[in-house]
Amino acid sequence: MCTCSGLKMTDGGTDRSMSATGMFPIHSSLYSQHVQNHVERVSVKVCHIMTLLGYGEEIRRRRIEKFRECDVLWNADSINRHLITVSSKAEGLMLWNAESINRHLITVGSKAEGLTSWRESDYDHLHVLNKVLCVETGVHLNIIPDDLEVCRMDTRDVYPGHCKILLLPDRLNSTRTNVFNNVVCCDKQGNNMISSGLFLDKMSKFRGEGVGPLKRAGPSLPRSDEKGLKVDQVFAVNCLCPSILQRWAQRPRLWPPAEVVKKVVSLGSVVTAVGFKGSKNNEFEWRICFNMGETELVHNLNITQAKVYVILKMIVKEVLKPNNKEITTFVMKNIILWQAERNSPSLFQEKKLIYWLHDALGKLLTAISSTQLSYYMIPERNLMAACGLQAEQKRKWVEDITNMMEEGPSVILRLPRIRQAVICYPQPMLWFSRRRMEAEILILEWMRRDLQCRCENGRYDIDDIILVEIDRRQDEIAKEVYDRMSVEGSAVNTVNDVYFRLLM
Repeated sequence: MCTCSGLKMTDGGTDRSMSATGMFPIHSSLYSQHVQNHVERVSVKVCHIMTLLGYGEEIRRRRIEKFRECDVLWNADSINRHLITVSSKAEGLMLWNAESINRHLITVGSKAEGLTSWRESDYDHLHVLNKVLCVETGVHLNIIPDDLEVCRMDTRDVYPGHCKILLLPDRLNSTRTNVFNNVVCCDKQGNNMISSGLFLDKMSKFRGEGVGPLKRAGPSLPRSDEKGLKVDQVFAVNCLCPSILQRWAQRPRLWPPAEVVKKVVSLGSVVTAVGFKGSKNNEFEWRICFNMGETELVHNLNITQAKVYVILKMIVKEVLKPNNKEITTFVMKNIILWQAERNSPSLFQEKKLIYWLHDALGKLLTAISSTQLSYYMIPERNLMAACGLQAEQKRKWVEDITNMMEEGPSVILRLPRIRQAVICYPQPMLWFSRRRMEAEILILEWMRRDLQCRCENGRYDIDDIILVEIDRRQDEIAKEVYDRMSVEGSAVNTVNDVYFRLLM
């Protein structure tokens, strides 16, 4: 039986003081208050543990800031003109040779949201074409600058949230990009369509030196470096779809505030080269995405909401363990965004973390059992459609989630990292957490400084005083942790191994 940090499990692994809802008492009102107080104490302690594990507000905001700065540097002209491979301290972050692709890079996903550490998950890079714009029907072309090639969105006969892209005749003084060469097909009406399949095949051939064509995975062209760090690279076209964004903006809601709604609308959208899995027009459809707006929305979740989101992702990855992306991180994000929109922000307090995790698990249970979850930006699009979820898998996951909901606060102990933190002595955990956070802050600053040096002189400056000092302190931290682990009898290999484990 584990009683550390106030997280208690019975021999059967379930706190039977909870009803099937996991939150409401089954005995007297006095016991009800006792249970509620226990759940709130556990919630606060779990929030503290999550901060120690690298999901606190300070490091979250630091990650957001540094990746924004690096995006600016990555897109500097002096960087874009040649291939850059960041050295071993930040391995795997690579810009491809510009060749004939005029585009800019945006970090999206969990790294841009500030919710994963340096090596905890894949990097998601959105490569947006600079000289192309896709517009929905009704947008007047005379308001668009002449130096942009304009395509028209066609949302007829496609799954919601998708479109076909039609090439328009050249406008006077407009410039035609060559990025769509050899990827155009004709539909039955004689319109020139850009094939998403052919486009992605073409993009897979733009690669770094010594790298063969990249294998497609949905809209992404994933790649890994020699250390196993994965980068998902998605090519996209800027999209002007004011009617879709206005429908989203005008929804009745309790969150986000009006100024955030306005900013999300201003960030616009893109279309990426992937069709709906079950569509007969799959190779011609493009998906309408709002990556930048969704990143902004996650930035505006409070820290309790952000921690619920992280725990929910942990549960899917470590407990449900989908094999073929039947449930994705994107599904979790949409559950959290719907939860945020429909409830007052004041309700998301640290002491209510277990309650909101339970509520999110209930939403996930409904999504799986009904194979229905509306996309937050375009509700007509069902994120569970054609997800490949088989009947037996559905039955098992429904049973698993039901059991988790019945466990109440003890469900947290299913997660290895949290369970390990619970049973760890507080002082060593705090000591390790401080060094882990310092190591990550240093690597974020190293990444930014390295790119800044490259902007100034086009090469990695091994003698830069700031980079040298960061390297020195990183080595010092790794040696401190290595020595302590050795003294305490922990399994360790090398100082470098300890350093990389610090950043996971």
